[in-house]
Amino acid sequence: MGGCFAKSQNDDDDSEHPIEFAGGNVQVVSTEESWKEHLAEASKDGKTVVANFSATWCGPCRMIAPFYTELSEKHPSLVFLSIDVDELTVS
Repeated sequence: MGGCFAKSQNDDDDSEHPIEFAGGNVQVVSTEESWKEHLAEASKDGKTVVANFSATWCGPCRMIAPFYTELSEKHPSLVFLSIDVDELTVS
């Protein structure tokens, strides 16, 4: 498995090759409040949450994104969340 490390200042910008981290039944979580709401709703409904913590600059994260979306479509009884670790940081 590959590892994700903090992006250095001189890394190439991949913005010209956007990867969609949301699709299928994947819900994007961008705030701590949204995270808590999704967890509470899943708990209330008795559903299992599958959370993908990723970053747009992370090669392995970008490679797995389409597979993660496909899984969300094959397993609609699960809650699939996508969290960009650069957007949502909790201290």
